Amino acid sequence: MAGGTRGPVPVPLKTEEHNVTQDVLDLLESKQPLQTSEDFPSIPQAEIKAALDRLASRSMVEYQAHDSEQVLLTAEAESIVADGSHEFKVWKAVKDAGKVPIKEIANIVGAESAKVGQGNAFKNKWIKKDGDALVLVADTVQDATRNLLKGIQDTKTLSDNKTLNELKKRKLVTVTKVIDYSVTKGPKYAKEIPVEVTDLTADMLASGAWETANFKPYNFNALGASQDAGSLHPLNKVRQEFRNVFFSQGFVEMPTNHYVDSGFWNFDALFVPQQHPARDVQDTFFISDPPKADKPRADPITEATMDTMEAGSRKLFAKPNEVGEKPKSRDFEKYWQNVQDVHQKGAFGSVGYRYPWSADECLRLVLRTHTTAVSTWVLHRLAENPRPARYFSIDRVFRNETVDATHLAEFHQIEGVIADFGLTLGGLMRFLEDFFSKMGLENLRFKPAYNPYTEPSMEIFGFHKGLNRWIEIGNSGLFRPEMLEPMGLPKDMRVYGFGLSLERPTMMKYGVNNIRELLGHKVDLTWIKEQPAVRLEKD
Repeated sequence: MAGGTRGPVPVPLKTEEHNVTQDVLDLLESKQPLQTSEDFPSIPQAEIKAALDRLASRSMVEYQAHDSEQVLLTAEAESIVADGSHEFKVWKAVKDAGKVPIKEIANIVGAESAKVGQGNAFKNKWIKKDGDALVLVADTVQDATRNLLKGIQDTKTLSDNKTLNELKKRKLVTVTKVIDYSVTKGPKYAKEIPVEVTDLTADMLASGAWETANFKPYNFNALGASQDAGSLHPLNKVRQEFRNVFFSQGFVEMPTNHYVDSGFWNFDALFVPQQHPARDVQDTFFISDPPKADKPRADPITEATMDTMEAGSRKLFAKPNEVGEKPKSRDFEKYWQNVQDVHQKGAFGSVGYRYPWSADECLRLVLRTHTTAVSTWVLHRLAENPRPARYFSIDRVFRNETVDATHLAEFHQIEGVIADFGLTLGGLMRFLEDFFSKMGLENLRFKPAYNPYTEPSMEIFGFHKGLNRWIEIGNSGLFRPEMLEPMGLPKDMRVYGFGLSLERPTMMKYGVNNIRELLGHKVDLTWIKEQPAVRLEKD
């Protein structure tokens, strides 16, 4: 074969000993149009379609598809056509014997025919009971069931829908979709598929063979190979949009690399009493090894990360003479003592909880139940140089919750804190309305709530159209003086705190009704790949 050429492309389809494409061309020579269901009844429809497409792409044939439904007999129905219905078998057995004991009929006609046939034969008044035996009533009968099935076998149709449904219920017939093709010769019909050239070579150019070569045409309608590309999870898409919203409003991101934290940062520093139900094993995951954490101390790695994240903010809000100045150092031991005092005997104008405070309980290690543990560390750091500041974090938290459509034991929390002078509750509500409006979530509802570390406190609700109910999407409030003043923050500084889960806004944006379909082992990876990018703006 000459360079750059090969045989028919692709190789003609063969089924056992048949070359389907060649059989179609041969038959068209003597018959036109041909009907594939009649002329090729034994060849599967998919193979017929492949052969016709192969020929049609070369304009050698033209074809039209016709859809129809065929009623086909099951194996049981085919046996009825061959041997008679169950009731006919019972009738014939009684007629041949004259009288058949009921107990013996199954041995004569078979258990299935005896079970089904007796009832139908009684119903048709072909036989009747005579004591413990069956006797004849009708001398001659018409086996209507067999005749009906024989007609279906011949025509593969049944116009009476009621009868069709009854036969389907009895599992005597099935309905299947059949595609038939009407095939005619195309403008380039030939008895054989011509040899096609797929590559233009230097030899063909030199010899001039390219001028008469039959080049295979390009198929511009062919679909390209599917690209198994990576895809961002919807949670990551929404997370990035939240980060953009925060950054656009002057927030600084907090480092959240500690999944395990001490009870001090997670509870005590937030003025959560040690007897609070949230600190029970029913609500919190505790770490058994090591048994407890160190007392609060400097964390150089996290400090360096925070310095980098906050560098721009410090320059923006610092007074001219403060730029480059070294902030006052933090006294962790004093902070530890202040937290103990405000719990145990009261301090900073508060009567406290007045209970025997336990250092061991304070230092128990937990999987953090909220990212407010990070916010507490950052606010204590802010006391070095008190100034207006905005911080946020988005990361995982862990709670020993009962899993249902809207709750998981592991989820992502979005948290924001705003520190400034002269802040009010009305300002917090206005900020939250503006914040959530950037995500297309409006008509918020605020409900008074209780949190040990915020007062006043509010729950935030949004309406979920998929669940058709209001769901809680966040919590908010002003941090209590018992939390802020032990850090060393000024008495007149106020701090907004608000948090929400990442999962619930994502569910609302993507129309997911069950949180377990969004995160966890039930996630459909195909669904993940098909989801569009998200923009958290008003629709």
